[in-house]
Amino acid sequence: MIKKRTVFNPKRRILVNPEDLFDLTKLAKKIRYGGNPEHKKNPGDFGLSPPSDPRQGKTLCDTAGVFTRKEALELLQTGIKRGLVSVQVRNGLPQNIWSVAVNGVPIEAQLENTEMAVYHAYPLQDIDPFSKIVLELWGKNNE
Repeated sequence: MIKKRTVFNPKRRILVNPEDLFDLTKLAKKIRYGGNPEHKKNPGDFGLSPPSDPRQGKTLCDTAGVFTRKEALELLQTGIKRGLVSVQVRNGLPQNIWSVAVNGVPIEAQLENTEMAVYHAYPLQDIDPFSKIVLELWGKNNE
């Protein structure tokens, strides 16, 4: 059984006017998805090494129904296009991108390689207060 996290990063903030800082369309085309074997039970087509290595305490992408690299990248690109990017920026890229999977699970992506614009992502836990913020903004940005 995976031990659930009880303390969450209180510094996370979504940028209020991301289009003032980023060309969201260009940014969505620039990013890549790398993945992380610690967040995978089933390796799918992610090409990870090791193929899957779920670590206790890590949330699994499997619970969000994301099983292909294409799905993961599309979720990140959609999150950018909806403006769900972090206030924190590293090397011209948002530190985090948020999205919501088809099954309604909020996803948080973290920048792992600034040179190649590569992110890895993971589902937010229900008990994480930030998941409610992501879901609320996702709904508003879909209107």
